[in-house]
Formats: sequence, C-alpha cells, structure tokens
Amino acid sequence: MSDHQLLTETHMDVLREIGNIGLGNAATALATMVNKKIDMAVPQSKFLAMDEVMEIVGGSEEVVSCVSLRLEGDVPGQILFLFNLNSTLSLVDTLLGVEHGTTKELDEMGESVVKEIGNVLTGSFLSAIGTLTGLNMIPTVPMFATDMLGAVLSTSLVAGGYVEEHILTIETLLMEDHQQIKGHFFLITKEGALETLFGSLGLTL
Repeated sequence: MSDHQLLTETHMDVLREIGNIGLGNAATALATMVNKKIDMAVPQSKFLAMDEVMEIVGGSEEVVSCVSLRLEGDVPGQILFLFNLNSTLSLVDTLLGVEHGTTKELDEMGESVVKEIGNVLTGSFLSAIGTLTGLNMIPTVPMFATDMLGAVLSTSLVAGGYVEEHILTIETLLMEDHQQIKGHFFLITKEGALETLFGSLGLTL
C-alpha cells in the first residue's frame, strides 16, 4: 500500500496548512518583487490521479507554462508550478508593472520573468516547509517550458523517473488589482518521502 492510500483527514489538514504557509510566503515574496499588494485565496489541497490533474488544469492540449525542479535531501521528489496561458501573460504584466492585457505573447523576456517568478514562489514555499518541519529540502535549478499540458507533464515525470498515481495538487489563486492569476502547484514525492515529512511533525502513516 502506498503512502498516499494511508492518509487521513488529519494528514490532509496538515498538508493544507503547509500549503497555506508556504504559498502565503510565496505571495509575500511576489508582492515584494512587484512592490504591489498581492492577495491570495486559501489554497485548495488534494491528491489527484494524473487524468484528474489534466482535467482541472484544462485538458491535455491546454497550453501552459511550467516551472519544474527536482527536490533532493530529506523529501526527494519533483515540484511543478503550472499556469495557463492567460495567467502566464498576466504574471508577466504584473512583474513588468504594465497594464493587464499588454503582453499578448510569451517572448524571451516573458519566459525569463515567469521562470524568475516560479523560482521565487517555489523557493518561498520550500523555505516555509523547511522552517516548519526542520527537514533539509534541496531544490535543483528550475527548468522552464511552455507547451501543451500533456507534453509538459509527461516530459517532467519521465525525466524524473516518476510514475505516480496520486499527485499532491495545490490550487492557487493570486489577486492583484482585481486581476486573478490562477496556478497549480504539484508535489510528486518518491515512496517514503511523505512518511518522513509527517514524521517531522509528529504524525505517522
């Protein structure tokens, strides 16, 4: 039986709280970058199968931007931060300080901006988890890709050697000047990693 099949509502509450703290830190970091107030809705955390992941993001042919990195250390795994095309363009406008709707396509400058945002968001998230748990979580250099969702996910998972049936999914909603930027944060862990994570918080699987 996998780690994921042993999770109780208590474990999910802990994951939600970790998500709240981690993404709260990420929103604060993003606000500092753009020197604007960034609000964040309460993240929605759940475990989903791959086909369900495809569905909530918009289908396998939905064009997305993806910042991905591997996790090494106490909790080995893979992190993916996905934004659909509209949210990606809104992120670029936010960071560049221009009116929303200005950026019409993702050029080299835009890719650099999204990669930097993804780097800051994931770094803030991991820092929060590390502070909360005391675990050593070492991220690799983030990679950036823009492609259809199916291609992005299959490439990322195959490259990392992951064949997970259940993926921790945290839906995020950032708001700036009434503009909503929706993203999806995915944590795919190797077998035993969740047990380590919960163990650091006094919980067993």
